[in-house]
Amino acid sequence: MNSQLEALFSEPEKAYLRPDELNTLSRFVSSLPERINFYRRLRDEELALMQAVATALEQQFPEASEARLKRSLQNGILVLRCAAMAMLTDDPSFVTQRLGTWLPEMVVAYDTAAIDKVLYQLIKQQLTEQFASQQTALMLPGINTAQALLAAPDGGVENTSSASETLAGLF
Repeated sequence: MNSQLEALFSEPEKAYLRPDELNTLSRFVSSLPERINFYRRLRDEELALMQAVATALEQQFPEASEARLKRSLQNGILVLRCAAMAMLTDDPSFVTQRLGTWLPEMVVAYDTAAIDKVLYQLIKQQLTEQFASQQTALMLPGINTAQALLAAPDGGVENTSSASETLAGLF
């Protein structure tokens, strides 16, 4: 839960909420239906969004191994889902809490930094193309946070066969 909201509910026995605290709660509650609807739509359209990203990645990295592309796409799906949860709960720190301890290590271990750099741009592009600018704006903080976690140096791209597996096989 959003840390500001969590703090509002932490000590109800001390006092009633102040007007500014009630305003914070009211803003959260009033924006919840919009965020829930967008979350549902994003969930329902995830496969199409990420398939478009996968196709573009294959075109931009034709020499990359299927394993590296698949790993990058799997991490991208996790980032998208974490960013969606951060958006839903209005908790910008959610992405860092969930991904910060392992995502940068995975990028280094699987040498996907160069692919991931393009991956995040493609995810943002697809969000912009498939959703309203207001909705995309709700997701960008989470995507940008995940992108910032990837401080690992760019790795080279392997010279092997092109990935041909569709994204549906990743689930």
